[in-house]
Amino acid sequence: MKLIIVESPAKAKTIKNFLGKEYEVIASKGHIRDLPKSRFGIKITDENILTPEYSVAKENSAIVKQIKDLAKKSDTIYIATDEDREGEAIGWHIAHAIKKDPESLPRIVFHEITKTAIQHALDNPRTIDMPSVNAQQTRRLLDRIVGYKLSPLLASKIQKGLSGGRVQSSSLKIVIDREREINAFVPQEFWSIDTIFNPNIDANLIKFQNEKIEKLTITNETRAKEITQTIKGESFNVQKIETKQRKSSTPPPYMTSTLQQSASSKLSYSPKKTMMVAQTLYEGVKTPEGTSGVITYMRTDSLNLAKEAVEGAREFILSNYGEKYLPKDIKTYNKKSKGAQEAHEAIRPTMLSFTPRLAASFLKPDELKLYTLIYNRFLACQMNDAQFEQQSIIFRSDSAEYRASGRKLIFDGFYILEGSDDKDKLLPILTEGDAIDITSIKPEQHFTEPPARYSEASLIKKLEAEGIGRPSTYAPTISTLTARQYITIEKRQLIPTKIAFTVTEMLEKHFADIVDAQFTSNMEETLDEIAEGREWQSVLSDFYFPFMEKIAEGKEKIVSLKLAKPLGRNCPECDSELLLRGGRYGNFIACSGFPKCKYTEQVADENSEDGTPAPKSEADNTDEKCDKCGSDMTVKAGRNGKFLACSAYPKCKNTKSLEQESKTSDIPCPDCGGKLLYRQSKRGAFWGCEHYPTCKFISKFELTDKKCALEGCGGALSTRTYRNKDVYECTKCKDRTDRSE
Repeated sequence: MKLIIVESPAKAKTIKNFLGKEYEVIASKGHIRDLPKSRFGIKITDENILTPEYSVAKENSAIVKQIKDLAKKSDTIYIATDEDREGEAIGWHIAHAIKKDPESLPRIVFHEITKTAIQHALDNPRTIDMPSVNAQQTRRLLDRIVGYKLSPLLASKIQKGLSGGRVQSSSLKIVIDREREINAFVPQEFWSIDTIFNPNIDANLIKFQNEKIEKLTITNETRAKEITQTIKGESFNVQKIETKQRKSSTPPPYMTSTLQQSASSKLSYSPKKTMMVAQTLYEGVKTPEGTSGVITYMRTDSLNLAKEAVEGAREFILSNYGEKYLPKDIKTYNKKSKGAQEAHEAIRPTMLSFTPRLAASFLKPDELKLYTLIYNRFLACQMNDAQFEQQSIIFRSDSAEYRASGRKLIFDGFYILEGSDDKDKLLPILTEGDAIDITSIKPEQHFTEPPARYSEASLIKKLEAEGIGRPSTYAPTISTLTARQYITIEKRQLIPTKIAFTVTEMLEKHFADIVDAQFTSNMEETLDEIAEGREWQSVLSDFYFPFMEKIAEGKEKIVSLKLAKPLGRNCPECDSELLLRGGRYGNFIACSGFPKCKYTEQVADENSEDGTPAPKSEADNTDEKCDKCGSDMTVKAGRNGKFLACSAYPKCKNTKSLEQESKTSDIPCPDCGGKLLYRQSKRGAFWGCEHYPTCKFISKFELTDKKCALEGCGGALSTRTYRNKDVYECTKCKDRTDRSE
């Protein structure tokens, strides 16, 4: 028997379909051996060598046993993890976990999971690439050093639950710096002279009295009106007409960062979602030929394309689009941004015969959208450029000069696949020397705008340009910043929280290297050098010892920013002292008996340190009594709005929705005849029976007095909108009928 060890169960299943009975394929499910979770896990020897203390986590022991048992029965054991540093290291760890010499096991690699690619890999095995393993180990140990030593310091000096990281913290600083720019921005006033010439030609003023007119040239209303009045009294003619041919160059194929950016802007996918969907497309989906990977490896910063793939694309373009769309020479692309190539190909489809139209019958909607994006971009990158005819007309008077610009698409080229947001703007046919009249002219006031906040896509573009992180780290970095509540995402904009500023300011002052983009970028280049064969232990020691000195100094000298100020009054629930504390979103009042007592109060000003409680609204006091213990019910605020809570909390935890008391249905519960109440839950609003939990009837939509007409059903009908149509929907069988019928 021959054993192939991969990372993913989906990948294992796909590869197994391609091979005979003599092969067994098993998935390690990622890393099976790593640094321990509960301790530092790096030993410092007397020679100042940093040695990782790897171990198999308890949750991985079962899969390790399975691999060991299969390995004992196998004549040959292939390591078939992904061909990047992480995959190389996973393979190395697997070998150690099953007590095999890593250099004795054949290592196979492939960029696509197709029958041909797998067979080619089996015919051409190599050994594990130790420089790549060492580069991954260096990255892992650096991240452990920073995270394990810096995070507790942040927690002790600022607030519990904070974290710092080598890539995470420098990425956060980029977001913070942009927010500082926005906060410091001072708008500048400027004016434009909006002018339309007959017939409906929009033109820009480019010169007035031999002065070049640019965006900020006209800075006040007086000057704008003077120019307008002068121009109004003058006659214009066509001074010059210029027509040029322009081209729109084909875009390069996708790599990880550009795929994430396009998926964000065109499909509104988060980087995390993009990578999850791409992983499925890579590992295997159903196709007419069976389960197969339909795109190449999706974690790459390479723009290279396999010769066979390009030849296939050119044949496909010629036969499906015609000779005019096929360039004379093959198009190649070079990567301009910083960093090493983690894999050897760009992202492309593995089978051009699996067109998006055909794929629609096999892929889920989210998969199809991303696959179509990848498929069309690959073909587009091998097509001819789009061509435009660009026209420019100059209008001239005694004192003013205007330019009108237009363009017309004369050959769509790759736009036939990718489309274009550019619309034709055609200018009328004019002749030099023609007189031309102004139909409308008016001065307009404007103000300069601050720079835009980063979106997930633009932050990834910035990280790539700065050389921070690698294709595999972009999505996890943003996810970490969100999970740690350093940033929130609103209307696709990344907004840093108050605590993010506090953390970044402390790191800038005491750990400048950690948040410095250049330092992080240089470290990535060092990791690239290790992957090429540079000695790695000295890199670790050169970083570790100076860093630990800063940590020790920080513990002693950094002034704690934790706020726990006694307020001189006691908790109304347990009589412990109340404290003013700092949180992620500002200050608040809390009981010193936490966590036993969870009493809190809002403060009048979340940035103030005087601890003045927020004034209680009269509406917060009610005459209602708790139906469980008889205590007063008070109004509280929660994530779903205001609600009634028992004042005897935590002894009594009874709550009621404010809405349910004011909104009831005239239709009785169809199950028990009780009153239907409008309730709120974490999953949204619904109609529920007053006799819950005895009666568990619920409906998301409001009921009517009509009954389902289907034989044997008779369920109550609710009203809703489904696919832009008003319908009745049965609460039992879910049958829908048009309300207009």
